[in-house]
Amino acid sequence: MILKRLTILNYRNIATAELEFSEKINCFVGHNGEGKTNVLDSIYFLSLTKSMANSVDSMNVRHGEELMMVQGLYDLNGVDEEVSIGLKIHQKKHVKRNKKEYKKLAEHIGLLPLIIASPNDSTIIAGGSEERRRLMDIVISQYDAEYMAALTAYNKALQQRNAMLKAEEEPDESIISIYEEMMASNGELIYSKRRAFVEEFTPVFQHFYEMISGGCEAVSLTYTSHCQRGALIDVIQSGRAKDRIMGYSLHGIHKDELEMALGGYPIKREGSQGQNKTYMIALKLAQFDFLKRTGSNTTPLLLLDDIFDKLDAQRVEQIVNIVSGDQFGQIFITDTNRENIDKILERTQGNYKIFNVEGGNIYS
Repeated sequence: MILKRLTILNYRNIATAELEFSEKINCFVGHNGEGKTNVLDSIYFLSLTKSMANSVDSMNVRHGEELMMVQGLYDLNGVDEEVSIGLKIHQKKHVKRNKKEYKKLAEHIGLLPLIIASPNDSTIIAGGSEERRRLMDIVISQYDAEYMAALTAYNKALQQRNAMLKAEEEPDESIISIYEEMMASNGELIYSKRRAFVEEFTPVFQHFYEMISGGCEAVSLTYTSHCQRGALIDVIQSGRAKDRIMGYSLHGIHKDELEMALGGYPIKREGSQGQNKTYMIALKLAQFDFLKRTGSNTTPLLLLDDIFDKLDAQRVEQIVNIVSGDQFGQIFITDTNRENIDKILERTQGNYKIFNVEGGNIYS
């Protein structure tokens, strides 16, 4: 897949831009806060219909403006596809493919597979378990529509059950049981797909980590879930009395954990800044490889947002060698350091573009 052209109107600090890209490497250079990440975020928005930074869509509209729009022209396996997203303040967003609006946003997810690595990824290691579940959800949802539907249904049932648990009156037995059965049936499907994903994904991740680190350290991923205790319906219902006291659901796949270890110990506790960053980049490269093999039969876009900070020269060199290889397709890179960019461009044989970003203005 190739993003041929990107049009931006009032997206975050970018007033207007129309950019045409190289099929291989596209670099955005500028100081922090100038808008480099916002360009990548607009590309992310086109793939996943939401910002990687703001969960509230209206917050992506440029200050002082009433509407925003991003539009991309893609070469998808030899066929041109135009995707646009428009939003007016206080109105719902409109997502269109070839000028035809989607009835459900879920129909779009997976069409334009994408992986992004950014400084915000540090929360996957340092944050709560919801960050690590989100990592799994974003990848699996891009190639498995059944998974996304089950996840949506599970979350709706969970919200309804929690509302009943919080209410002053005692929950109606027959109604709360329906929500619990919905959680259990969808939850077990989600569990089976997450488990299969982690089993296949882990050796790929370990391979990339070994390549970047030079084989200096051993890493692992371990998936744990309440589903491992037995039938999920029994686990959920046996905890209902305690859940009622707490006012929310303590058991279910919304409590799943992806344990991340370095040398047999939690990386959250043991890893240095460089090791944590290596861990995250290896995870992202493995996600890319996984989506390329299991997704919509097209090569995903790879977005690398300021990833070289806190890494020693050897690890930077290894990452450059990896992403410059033939297994990766179109890449978008941001960096404040032109030297890092130049190291990558040395290996591209001229198939690249450089954009300077200053105050939301983008110059090629």
